[in-house]
Amino acid sequence: MSDKELVDKIAAEVLKRIQGGDARAAGAGTEGAEGGPTNAAQTAPSPAAGGRATDTVAPSENLAVVDIPIVPSDVAKFIDHTLLKPEATAEQIDALCAEASEHHFYSVCVNSSWVKRCAKNLQGTDVKVCAVVGFPLGAMSGRAKNFETRHAVEDGAKEIDMVINVGSLKSKDFKAVGEDIKWVRRACNRNIVLKVIIETALLSDDEKVLVCQIAKEAGADFVKTSTGFSHHGATVKDVMLMRRTVGPKLGVKAAGGVRSFDDAVAMVRAGATRIGTSSGVKIVSGETAESAY
Repeated sequence: MSDKELVDKIAAEVLKRIQGGDARAAGAGTEGAEGGPTNAAQTAPSPAAGGRATDTVAPSENLAVVDIPIVPSDVAKFIDHTLLKPEATAEQIDALCAEASEHHFYSVCVNSSWVKRCAKNLQGTDVKVCAVVGFPLGAMSGRAKNFETRHAVEDGAKEIDMVINVGSLKSKDFKAVGEDIKWVRRACNRNIVLKVIIETALLSDDEKVLVCQIAKEAGADFVKTSTGFSHHGATVKDVMLMRRTVGPKLGVKAAGGVRSFDDAVAMVRAGATRIGTSSGVKIVSGETAESAY
C-alpha cells in the first residue's frame, strides 16, 4: 500500500468514526484506561481561556470540556484580540494593546513586525503577544517561516499562529506539510504555544481531518480554522470536525467571522478553546460588529 493510499484510508476511517460519533455525543463519557467510564472533565485539561464556571459542553468522546460563557464579559479570556490588516498603523496597534489590557483579553494577535511594540505596551499586564507567521498565504518555505518565528519569539511573542502550505496539502505531499510545521515548531521553545492555521475555506472535510492529524503529530498545540483573508472564516461545523479529530488535549481556535457574543458561544459549544477576532470589544460589550474578521 502506498503512502497516499494509507493516508486516504486513515482519513476515511476517521471521518467514519466522527460521523458515527455524532449519535453518541450525548453519552456519559468515554472508557478510561481500565475499561471503566471516564468523564471527559477528568481527562481534558482546562483551556487557557478562564471565565466563570457556568455551564459545560455536553459530554462527547473527543470534546474538550470548557466553561460556557453566560454573559458577554465571560468571553474575554477566550479572545485573541486581532489586528492583521496590512495598513494597520502604530497608533492602531497601541489602541489594540490598550483595549486588550482594559478588557483582559487572552492575547493580542498581530503581524510579526509589531511584536516588539506590543510586548513593550503590554509589559506588566496579563495579556500575551501572539504573532502570525507565513501569513496569510503560507506559501513560503519552512525555512523562511522558521526565521520569522525565531525573530518574533526574540521580540516577545509567546504564541505563534502559522499558516500551513495549502498547496503542498492539495498536492498530497503530506510529508512536506508536516515538515513545514516542524520548521516552525523547532523555532519555538516548549513554552511558546504553536497554533496551526489550516484555512478551512480551501479544504475538503477529508483534507481538514488529514491536516489536523499532521499538525498534531508535528507538535502543534492548537489547530486554527482560518486566516480571515480567504472565502470565509470559522464555521460551527468545521470547529466540531477539528475538535473531534484532534481530541480533547489540543486547543482549537475559531477565527474569522466571529462578530457577536452568540457567535462566540456557538464556537465554544462546538469545541473552540480560543477565539480570534478583531471584534473583541464589541463582543464583550454585548454588541454585534460589522468587521469581516
